[in-house]
This record gives sequence, structure tokens and C-alpha cells, in this order.
Amino acid sequence: MRTEQEMYDLILKVAREDERIRAVYIDGSRTNPDAPRDIFQDYDVVYVVHETESFINDRDWTQRMFGKILYMQRPDEFAELFPGEGIDIIKSYGWLMQFADGNRIDLHVETIPTAKEGIFNDTLRKILLDKDGILPEIPESNDAGYHVKKPTEKEYSCACNEFWWCLNNVAKGLWRNELTYVQDMVNHVVRKQLEKLLSWKVGLLTDWSEAVGKSGKYMYRWLPAEDWGQYLATWFSCNKEEAWEGSLLMCTLFDRIAKEVGAGLGYEYNQVEAENSFSYFKHVRTLSADAKGVY
Repeated sequence: MRTEQEMYDLILKVAREDERIRAVYIDGSRTNPDAPRDIFQDYDVVYVVHETESFINDRDWTQRMFGKILYMQRPDEFAELFPGEGIDIIKSYGWLMQFADGNRIDLHVETIPTAKEGIFNDTLRKILLDKDGILPEIPESNDAGYHVKKPTEKEYSCACNEFWWCLNNVAKGLWRNELTYVQDMVNHVVRKQLEKLLSWKVGLLTDWSEAVGKSGKYMYRWLPAEDWGQYLATWFSCNKEEAWEGSLLMCTLFDRIAKEVGAGLGYEYNQVEAENSFSYFKHVRTLSADAKGVY
């Protein structure tokens, strides 16, 4: 597996030898001094170019330049499937490449105007090369743009309401034995609200000065062991009884954390809503399979 230094040397060698490439910057975890280092970290690279078309039309240039590719994705080629996302391959185009030696590069080419306009959109960015001095000076790379942000009272109330309201979908899904639906509702809707509340607790504990990472993967660094352990215990398999127990634990944890966060922020927690929703959830669990009414 090529070393980090070998990869950076190659990335810059390609840029220096190709007159179409006028500057290079990187972003992502490799620019973050606080991010853990491991063998799976990819290289998020942007080549700043005059035009993208010649790169797009040469289907083999990435393999010629960077080595044997096991498999790759050209996500911008699916632009027509996502019409609302504003993808414009004339301005920017990307290749996500997994190499045979284990390294991965997420490479983009961006036109000069696109790069100059967007380079400030992320605080985790570092300029490696600028042949013509075309890029503006940017602050030293830091993760400030990813710090947990203090929620407004409306955001807090919305997260609590979303959790307790959508819990009824979990209940009916479990009663119906629709376990794939339950998994989808819990993991993509309900649990996401708990993740928000736990991240806000981290914000309160750290004075809003830390980042918890994608999907809250770093929350364990600041949360009490009890909180983190209970959070992990809310995950369950497609076993009905396990799902009931995991969901009940999730409700208990959410109620406690929501009260703590609400008190810390000075926001009112709707205790009546929480109690009524949780009571309904527990009641549905007691219903027989042939019940003719909820109550």
C-alpha cells in the first residue's frame, strides 16, 4: 500500500505535469488534525482546471495517472436522476476510485470560477499547489464548520415532536410484524432525533466547541459512559421482542436526555406529549394480534 507521502507526491506530480491543472487543494479528514488516522482514510482532492470536458472524455486518464483501479464511481454521470441537486459537469466533475493497493482517492476537477466561489464553503480545506496564484487565501484548516451548533427553541421542539409523533409508526409496524418497515422508521427517522439530542448534550458539555462526526460517531468522547452504552443498546435486529425492548430503551433514554438538554438550553420540554406518546406505544404492545380496536 502506497504511503501517505507517496500519494501526495503522486497527486502533485500529476498536477505539475498537466498544463490543464492550475491548482490543487484537498479537504476532508486528512486536513483535520483532530481526526483519527487509519488505513481507510481517503484522499479528497480537487484539481482546479480551465475546463472539465477533456478530463471527462478521456475515460482512462485516472488509471494511467494514479495506478490500477479495482472499481470506481462517476457520480456526476447520474446527474439526470437527481435534477434538483444542481449538478453541472461543465463546472465540476468527480471520480471516486478504489485502488488495487488499498488507497482511495475522491477526485474532482473544478473550473477556476467554481473553485474561487466555493473554496470557502468548507473549513476543512488546504491548498497544496497554486501555479498562478488564482485561489484566494484561506484560513488554516480546522473543523469549526462541523462543530455541534446550538439549536433554536423551535429546532429543539421540532426534534422532540418528531421523535414522539413518529413513535406511533414504530408501534403499529411492530404490531403488524412489519419488521423491515420498523427498521426503516427507527433508523432513518426516530433514532435520528435521539442522535440530535445527544449531540446537543455534547454541545452543552463542550461549550459548542467540538464536532461529533458523521452519524455522531465521536459522541462517545464526551458523553458519560452510561449515555453512550444505553445509546448503543437501542440498536436491534429483526426480532420482534428485541425490537420492542430496544425501542422502549430508546424512549426512556430520549426522555431523560431531552429533559437535560431542555434544562441546559432554557427550553420547555413538552412532558405531556412525551408521556402520552410513550403510554400509547406501551399500550399497543399489549394488544392481541386479532384486536378489533386500539382502545
